[in-house]
Amino acid sequence: MRKIIVITMITIDGVMQAPGGPDEDTSGGFEYGGWVAPFGDEEYGNVMQEQMKPADILLGRKTFDIFEDYWPKHADGWPGINDVTKYVLSSTRKNSDWQNTEFLSTIEDIKKLKNSEGGDIKVWGSATLVQLLLQHDLVDELGLLIYPIILGKGKKLFSDSSTPAGFTLIESTTTPSGIIAVSYKRAGEVKTGTIGE
Repeated sequence: MRKIIVITMITIDGVMQAPGGPDEDTSGGFEYGGWVAPFGDEEYGNVMQEQMKPADILLGRKTFDIFEDYWPKHADGWPGINDVTKYVLSSTRKNSDWQNTEFLSTIEDIKKLKNSEGGDIKVWGSATLVQLLLQHDLVDELGLLIYPIILGKGKKLFSDSSTPAGFTLIESTTTPSGIIAVSYKRAGEVKTGTIGE
């Protein structure tokens, strides 16, 4: 069975829309695209280098469209991105000229992929896809890069449809610019109790 690892950049209030640039995703009138840009530093670069080690990736269609337009021409910035398999959940697209791309159409296709042989699968961006994976309890690890800003609106990482789940901290790093990078692994059910008893 393969692990599905969600990697995402989020604000303190959970917004994950358009971190990379002003024109990345303006849907819903979003006007803060590129909000990660002011926070880059050497420690952040080290964290990203680790996250971007070659692994198959799973993307929603909108994120794939952004990646497909950019990364094949800038592969020196993400070594191995052209070589790994890109799985794309889409009801509208069936093919791409980007090498090693496969299209999936249902959550059942993702379950089959997860139950197949192979290495870890990383999910980048893809808010709607991530919410679907959380709804079906298919996320094994969360790699969150939490930025010290609040945007108030935009696509969020979590929704009310997520399956309740416990997670355990694997590692954490805080960069000089204030980014908190944390990795969590799935760890059973949610536990409750009464404080002080």
